[in-house]
Amino acid sequence: MFDALTDKLSKAMRHLRGQAKLSESNIEEALREVRMALLEADVHVAVARTFLARVKEKALGKDVLEGLNPAQAFIDIVHQELTEIMGGQAAEKPLDFSAAPAVLMMVGLQGAGKTTTSGKLAKYLKKSGRSPLLVPADVYRPAAIEQLHVVAKDAGVPSFRTDLKDPVAICEAALKEAKLKGWDTIILDTAGRLHLDEPLMEELGRIKATTGPGEILFVADAMTGQDAVRSATAFHEKLAITGVILSKTDGDTRGGAAFSIKQATGRPIKFIGEGEKLDDFQVFHPDRMAQRILGMGDVLTLIEHAKDKIDEKDAEDLAKRMAKNQFTLEDMRKQFQQVAKLGSMNKIMGMLPGMGQIKEQLASVATDKRMKHLTAILDSMTPKERANHNLLDGKRKRRIAVGSGRPVNEVNQLIKQFLEMKKMMGSMNDPKFMQRMQRMAGGMKGGGLPGGMPNLPGGFKLPF
Repeated sequence: MFDALTDKLSKAMRHLRGQAKLSESNIEEALREVRMALLEADVHVAVARTFLARVKEKALGKDVLEGLNPAQAFIDIVHQELTEIMGGQAAEKPLDFSAAPAVLMMVGLQGAGKTTTSGKLAKYLKKSGRSPLLVPADVYRPAAIEQLHVVAKDAGVPSFRTDLKDPVAICEAALKEAKLKGWDTIILDTAGRLHLDEPLMEELGRIKATTGPGEILFVADAMTGQDAVRSATAFHEKLAITGVILSKTDGDTRGGAAFSIKQATGRPIKFIGEGEKLDDFQVFHPDRMAQRILGMGDVLTLIEHAKDKIDEKDAEDLAKRMAKNQFTLEDMRKQFQQVAKLGSMNKIMGMLPGMGQIKEQLASVATDKRMKHLTAILDSMTPKERANHNLLDGKRKRRIAVGSGRPVNEVNQLIKQFLEMKKMMGSMNDPKFMQRMQRMAGGMKGGGLPGGMPNLPGGFKLPF
């Protein structure tokens, strides 16, 4: 969502590097670049103006002006203000579950992705230990009810079935059934429109009055930019929304809605949807997003993804084999499969510190397409060949190339990459090598791989 903004902000910061100290003139020059970056990202003019005024005020402070690292001081200020403008620190518990059952009412315009987002939220809550019930309250859009039943099945949660036709009656009946059968959370997937209209708002108002939702969550399509902000404001004026879920953040969008919605409504972005799969859903952390925008990575979210999607026992077994220098092509194949569970390579690289600055150089090494090619080559090998790479003579390589649909030179490249990884892992048993790596890491707090790379569960490492 923020790739273009990240690139432009990086350029804005670049000219500060090499400056002995911050001055009003070089701060003004940097702020001009930041202003253009924000406006091109579709951030509302008033929000951008407020943001820049606060950055300038802090940057001209005595402690900053007398500091020895102007670029770092300026980036730190921008990070603080980006975090604040997107909502500050995320709440420890993003949703209100004080009622029994807790009622979560999903609202928004048609096409924003309410139904899919309802399924994502239900799956997220189920993994968190709750028992959600999905309720189809959109009786107008063709096949909307059937779509929700399909989404519920994919999410592994129940959905409410009824012959009732009135949305208010459907929600009321679902609430009674949830109390009767012990579901602790109900998610109301309400109707949307292509544009705001009074009958829609009246209907949503009646549903609110009947069910008493603890949360009214506006689903905003990130790709609609300032239109999403205007819609969120209108819904908030009528319904008093409690939070926002930003959908389609993986699309071709400039990200301005994420900055403007909190300022316009006073309500935080609580979750974001990052893809089409029901697992592509996470709590929105403004501080982590600010780090990603500034190219500082988001290691905590990457580790959370890894813990959620990577089998820890498999990762620990693999780490033990690596420690004993018993790494095989089969292990490499499993590693590629585990990396695929974390999402696209662009997404992973965006969460690693400094990777944004060298993503063009990494493009030929760590693209999703290349990972699929490498996996196809490994899949075309026999179990014996993956267990013992020394069996791979010219004849076997040609057979593997034909089986995977890749040229022989790519088979050779994969084997070369494997041997380099194996050699590196053998070196890690050398105390002198580890001492050198620790010096390179510069005594990082909390542990980590050289260069700020994260320690994932079971010592799992990214294979590039």
